[in-house]
Amino acid sequence: MTEFNRLVSHYPEGKQKSALLPVLHLAQNSFGGWLSSDTMDYVASLLQIKPIEVYEVATFYSMYNLKPVGKYMFEVCQTGPCMISGCDDIIDYIGKTLGIKPGETTADGLFTLKTVECLGACGYAPMMQMGKTYREHLTKEKVDSIIAECRNNAAANN
Repeated sequence: MTEFNRLVSHYPEGKQKSALLPVLHLAQNSFGGWLSSDTMDYVASLLQIKPIEVYEVATFYSMYNLKPVGKYMFEVCQTGPCMISGCDDIIDYIGKTLGIKPGETTADGLFTLKTVECLGACGYAPMMQMGKTYREHLTKEKVDSIIAECRNNAAANN
């Protein structure tokens, strides 16, 4: 609640809805990496807005997860420059390698594959975002290396 109050304090009285984006990030980070209906309702009650106002925002932006996601989320850009550079092949390769389709999570809960719109790194296509990190100029070999790195990190942290 301290962080919530800090975020809302940046906006004028009566304009607390303006804090919705950062509050949704806070809620997602605080409640397991995704936004359940109950979590979104809670955010609405805190901001004194209608739940539909929260749902509209949460469903519009790809940065909000509406179902549980894996520890490592591969958000692969699928807009023009990435498509021309082979993102479809990368998405297919990741899916086949992990045994999932876009929007799905591996059975072990480690990986989620998600396709997203422009990530603003067109010169590095094909690319994906993994947390706060961009992975650029993707090839099948780079994807294999990234998956191995994630599995090694997960094993080291268990």
